[in-house]
Amino acid sequence: MGAGTLEAGESGSRRRGRRRRARPMSEINVTPFVDVMLVLLIIFMVAAPLQVVGVPVELPKTAAPSLPTEQEEPLTVTLTADGAAMIQTSPVADDEIIDRLRAILSERNSDRVFLRADGSIAYGRVVTIMGALNAAGITNIGLVTDDGGPRLTGDDG
Repeated sequence: MGAGTLEAGESGSRRRGRRRRARPMSEINVTPFVDVMLVLLIIFMVAAPLQVVGVPVELPKTAAPSLPTEQEEPLTVTLTADGAAMIQTSPVADDEIIDRLRAILSERNSDRVFLRADGSIAYGRVVTIMGALNAAGITNIGLVTDDGGPRLTGDDG
């Protein structure tokens, strides 16, 4: 990609009595790389706003790294500040969570479910919902948090 040859006579230095030999050209064509990076930048700029679920909750902050993204839209169970449970953006009663999740997961390729809970929710409520997810056959549960929380290493950074 971008490598070629120059004839010896084209370089300006000419030797008498010798045949012309090809010299490798050692320049890299950067234009295709820049084009690919610009296309990827546009794709990420368009796709990033689509990853956010529209239920407002105040997520707790942790130092844990983000989970890798998937091809299909992630299934999200949200616990709001008042304790209401939602699947994606639609409210669901506690006794319907297991049946609704089983129906949804039967049509999906991925078994991963993200659990978003407001930071003011009692720990017992979060564990109750996690138990319901487990009862529905979901073992791949990701807890969603915000970055910038305490690292518990003794330093502030």
